[in-house]
Amino acid sequence: MNPKSVVMLCLALVLVACVPPYQLIGPGDTTVEGMRVSIGGNWNKASPMLTPYARKTAQVWTRDGLLLDRLMIIPAVPDGETVFVSKEKDAALPRFRADMLPHELSELVESSIVKIFGEGEVSVSIGGLRPQRFGERDGAFFELRASVNDGPDYEGFAGGFVGGEELYLIIFLGAQPYYAEKNRDAALAVMQSARLL
Repeated sequence: MNPKSVVMLCLALVLVACVPPYQLIGPGDTTVEGMRVSIGGNWNKASPMLTPYARKTAQVWTRDGLLLDRLMIIPAVPDGETVFVSKEKDAALPRFRADMLPHELSELVESSIVKIFGEGEVSVSIGGLRPQRFGERDGAFFELRASVNDGPDYEGFAGGFVGGEELYLIIFLGAQPYYAEKNRDAALAVMQSARLL
């Protein structure tokens, strides 16, 4: 390796080391790409380096660490795009359509989570689909359960709405048996406060 390459590598490592893995968020109102949410307590926003599956406009928050709980705020997904991103070319993530019905949105979330965890590595089930208001917009809410082969089982929910042909989505997953219940109310309050600016 030539000296110039060594210097560039050292600079890159220093820059990576300077990026904190989490940033404190809340309490109060915050805006995520055109969607406002209210936060009753503190959350920790994960660095994009920790969440490679997240869209550039999305944020992933946690209270006790990403393996234990995560609140995914996914705003402004355009018609024809995916809820998550993947570097794997064969991932074939399902795509959002602006004319999707509530049960189709729940299936989109279910399939997307399966693809991100890895097919054959997780079993996801949904239930309790019902209407949910987000400010002036009608949306949908449903419960989620995920059983991971090599990790804890997760429980949570998702809620979202379509505004201006774009999907605004919030997903919460907490590890069972403790963290799903511990952080559910705080996550639910954030989801129920979501409004389009």
